[in-house]
Amino acid sequence: MTDRSPDDPTRRAFLAAGATLLASSAVNADDPPLAPPDKQPPDLKLPDPPPKKLGWAVVGLGKLALEEVMPAFAACRQSRPTALVSGHPDKAKRVAAAYGVDPKKIYDYGNYDRIADDPAIDIVYIILPNSMHAEYTVRGLRAGKHVLCEKPMAVTAAECEQMIAAGKDAKRKLMVAYRLRYEPFNQAAIELCRKERAVGAIRTIAASNCQDVTAPNIRLSKALGGGPVEDIGIYCLNAARYLTGEEPAEVTAVAHRPKDDPRFREVPESVAFTLRFPSGVIANCDCSFAAAESRRYRVHGADGFVDMDPAFSYRGLRLSVLKGDRKSELKLTEVNHFAAEMDHFSECVAADRPPRTPGEEGLADVRVIEATAEAARTGRAVAVKR
Repeated sequence: MTDRSPDDPTRRAFLAAGATLLASSAVNADDPPLAPPDKQPPDLKLPDPPPKKLGWAVVGLGKLALEEVMPAFAACRQSRPTALVSGHPDKAKRVAAAYGVDPKKIYDYGNYDRIADDPAIDIVYIILPNSMHAEYTVRGLRAGKHVLCEKPMAVTAAECEQMIAAGKDAKRKLMVAYRLRYEPFNQAAIELCRKERAVGAIRTIAASNCQDVTAPNIRLSKALGGGPVEDIGIYCLNAARYLTGEEPAEVTAVAHRPKDDPRFREVPESVAFTLRFPSGVIANCDCSFAAAESRRYRVHGADGFVDMDPAFSYRGLRLSVLKGDRKSELKLTEVNHFAAEMDHFSECVAADRPPRTPGEEGLADVRVIEATAEAARTGRAVAVKR
């Protein structure tokens, strides 16, 4: 390559072009920078550290616990299984191995009270037959643990009141596992009915929860607190309460127990009950242990209706609204119901806030269940106790 002299015209042109380029890229005082400082975009959001996961003891390793609750921990952000309580040690060991629970953290019903000495347990989840809810909730609270109890909260209103009192005495939180209050479809239905009044004033509600139950099953045992209203009808009555925001004033009911089906020696096969609310809303509910599956409700308003079908299932819920001659379906993102309710309770414990469905919510439902049983037995309308 030949060196060019300073006076070479080609070199002078190159230098002039470079000067022009530098001048055009000069930054005025008011011009924004073209590259972010420190190579970090100013709108870059850095992730927060994950919240601390509270430790949960699952009490009872039946079908619901193994098929729904234990797998749900994988979707939790603030909850993790740290202990198991079961009367079947071999099953408990297998479950512990599958979910990374220390085998030393397996308890049985005899040494259950020893959870008081286990700092890895913050919360216990009672997933036992209905007749055992009160005892193991009270013992869990007295052991210094917060308690999530499956619905129905207990067999009697008196037991519910004892559970609430035990939580207050222990200064621990008590929540009832109404999973539908923590998932988006039923939350949206509440907004539509109570806040937006999307179909006008509510006139009536029709709710149905039916399935075919095969014996043996704890749902069919009176001694264990079984029965169609207690197990699945409670979804209908709880929905009527949360969709209206009211407490029913009275109940009428009819129960059927066929003589030719040995499954129903102790509990009714089917129950239909009607709730009358102070505003004038009437909720017609039915539940059955010997019918094709149906889990739905419809809220009839002055201007249309809100439909949820299915409404009470673990997944696949569908919500639609008809107003005038136009029907639309709401597309919402599903969540794991059990993960959502467990994380809600973990958040409440960590932040020292009351849960959305405290013991008082469970007590309200059990009072209605008691009134329903009396109405079916006497054939009369029964006032709901307050």
